[in-house]
Amino acid sequence: MAMAKDINKRLNELKDLIREHDHKYYVLDQPTISDYEYDQLFSELQKIEHNHPELITEDSPSQRVGGKPLDAFEKVQHRTPMLSLQNSYSTEDLVEFEQRLKRFLDTDEDFEFFCEPKLDGLAMELVYEKGVLTSALTRGDGQTGENVFQNIKTIKSIPLKLRTSQPDDVFEVRGEVLIRKDDFKELNEKNEEAGLPYFANPRNAAAGTIRQLNPQVAANRPLVFFAYSHGVVQKTFSTQHEFETHCAELGLPTLKIFDKDITEKSLKEHFQKHFSDIKDNEYRLTSVAGLAKGIDNVIAYYNYIQKIRHYLPYDIDGIVVKVNSFSLQDELGFIARSPRWASAAKFEPEQGKTVINDIVVQVGRTGALTPVAVMEPVKVGGVTISHATLHNQDEIDRKDVRVHDHVIIQRAGDVIPEVVEVILDKRPKNSQPFKLPDECPICSHKVVKEPDDAKSRCVNPLCPAILKESLKHFVSRRAMNIDKLGDKLIESFVENDLIKKFSDIYRLKQDQILNLERQGKKSSQNIIESIEASKDTTLSQLIFALGIRFVGEQTAKNLAAHYKTMDRFMSTDKEELLSIDDVGEKVSESIVSHIQSDDLKQEVQDLLDLGVQPKSMEDNLKGDQLQNMKVCITGTLPVSRDEAKKIVEEFGGKAVSSVSKKTDLLLAGESAGSKLEKAEKFGVKVISWDDLQQMIQ
Repeated sequence: MAMAKDINKRLNELKDLIREHDHKYYVLDQPTISDYEYDQLFSELQKIEHNHPELITEDSPSQRVGGKPLDAFEKVQHRTPMLSLQNSYSTEDLVEFEQRLKRFLDTDEDFEFFCEPKLDGLAMELVYEKGVLTSALTRGDGQTGENVFQNIKTIKSIPLKLRTSQPDDVFEVRGEVLIRKDDFKELNEKNEEAGLPYFANPRNAAAGTIRQLNPQVAANRPLVFFAYSHGVVQKTFSTQHEFETHCAELGLPTLKIFDKDITEKSLKEHFQKHFSDIKDNEYRLTSVAGLAKGIDNVIAYYNYIQKIRHYLPYDIDGIVVKVNSFSLQDELGFIARSPRWASAAKFEPEQGKTVINDIVVQVGRTGALTPVAVMEPVKVGGVTISHATLHNQDEIDRKDVRVHDHVIIQRAGDVIPEVVEVILDKRPKNSQPFKLPDECPICSHKVVKEPDDAKSRCVNPLCPAILKESLKHFVSRRAMNIDKLGDKLIESFVENDLIKKFSDIYRLKQDQILNLERQGKKSSQNIIESIEASKDTTLSQLIFALGIRFVGEQTAKNLAAHYKTMDRFMSTDKEELLSIDDVGEKVSESIVSHIQSDDLKQEVQDLLDLGVQPKSMEDNLKGDQLQNMKVCITGTLPVSRDEAKKIVEEFGGKAVSSVSKKTDLLLAGESAGSKLEKAEKFGVKVISWDDLQQMIQ
């Protein structure tokens, strides 16, 4: 009996410790233990639960993993309706909003408002009973939602158990599920490589993920949650500010609140501190919510958030303004299905109208056919746009996009040009639906569309388009790094029948290059020298250069670390491949399919015979000063980013693209930006270029 008590006590200790460290990492961005220490705690928890399954509870950190696929979502009625906010689109509407409040309450006093960005995600209600998360409901029709609990509990920033010793019987918190911009970009890149559907924007990606019946899908996607409202709660709150502060104390993720009231002066100071030096495609997570006295300060906030919206790490489409006092909210009440005390002041969408002059079909190196709209140039959000991808036939059919259509376009996800809709009343009478060709537009070979692939593909390995794009990939910096062979030269070589496969690059003679237009003796000599220099490469670069579908740069490095030589890699099998990190079923099948090709076997042998000498990672090492260290690089350095990565890897390190608690070093140059801020939060050691030189001496 005493032993059982000891086991149960240790199990509860482990749960509390892991919850605490999850909160510090996923919510506060302030980890206090290493990955190894965390993994040891988690392994101990799993071991106890494996030996004592009767002790497993729903709130255990081990239960975050995706469960079994569901047949359907359960319909559940909200205890109190999830209402929608009234929308407005201008500062004049905000003034009118305040005037309505004053007329209703017959007062001239200025209101205190709580202001926050309007997150562009999926509304969600989390239901905690006795402090434990028991269900998660979508908005649905406002009265009844669907219980997506199995998907929501995979979001690691959402606590399965609230941080309180005196939990309420019921605590319902409402908020938004979304995907951050950086994570969205990475998700689409992975989908594109895998031939999976392309998400138009982060909101669609988040909503589509939550609607998956297989929780494993949600577990593998980077969802986050921010709390901002409530349903049924037992504790009495005086203000919206107090409620959101309480949510943060319970361990729920919330938007950061300004430490000063919102005024033009305080906003200007905040901008100077956090955004004055930011660069394109950098995002910062800072305080964005707060209190504003009077509508003039609300308007200043509206203009400020519109100014910084592209710098925030998540998509927003306006601001939400609420009367801060809950007693005044009760007095103001509701209008139909909306609260009288709140308003969503949206930003005008960054859209433009233009005409599609043509739809061209591009063929990539994997043979994927991608339709692209060629449009009359139009400015959207300060950027001139003349092309927009239409992704695939399903997307074209869904929006019914045709040549000569007048369309509305916008920058989806603040970045990607997207055709939003067709202006049908301007469509020409002789308009015809656009269909992707059954034959490759380049080589006329029949195209194939597999049932699980969103893209149609040309499968002719001799297709000039595939050859050109494959060669461009082969010579690129991260592959064979033949820096003097640009895109136009590659196209010229292919069109003049000088290059028909990778190995032909190493058979080129200077006089052949001299016969091409605009090629002199010096430039042709530089090309030959660049080709010769590329023979001294690494195994991972050569594997990556071959363009095997699903094998990205990191997977190529993992393969090179495992196989050591090209011969071993070319003679592998599926079973061995599946034992390697980052190699799953699809990747292994693709690799085996490629390496069993007699053409590829001969091509690899020809490359080796022509002098390409891929070194293993060990052979390429100049030292072990950075052995097993994860190094992130940011800012402007004396050398290019690729050269800095190469140096890190030559001394045993691993160059990573983002800062996390697993990062060992941040190599920071000038204008380091948000990664420097994140490193400081995580306690990651920051070094300069000079520091790196001293470390590797």
